[in-house]
Amino acid sequence: MHEMGIAMQIVEIAGGAIPSGIENPSVAKVNIRVGKLTAVVPTSLTFCFNIATQDTPLAGAELVIEEVPVVARCKQCGHEWIITGPDFSCETCRAGEVDILSGRELDIVSIELKE
Repeated sequence: MHEMGIAMQIVEIAGGAIPSGIENPSVAKVNIRVGKLTAVVPTSLTFCFNIATQDTPLAGAELVIEEVPVVARCKQCGHEWIITGPDFSCETCRAGEVDILSGRELDIVSIELKE
């Protein structure tokens, strides 16, 4: 389960982003973007995040996951579409050469502190 490793990295990065000088900092929410090609299972990541945040300033924080679809562009005809299945061929001209425009993301978008 690679979700635990990802959750631990989120905790490390988010914890490191808390401005110094804040007394007893507490994170309310961590917003992330996760591409479909990362093979991250959102429910598993949330479960692991809740475990990894125990005894940290992120304990009790909400993990908000925005799933990013796989978007491709055909190198032959330029058509762009959202890939929903295992077929990466262009849905217009059926060419097999595509550029992946999105779907590989694994980004922390923002961290919200409790007031």
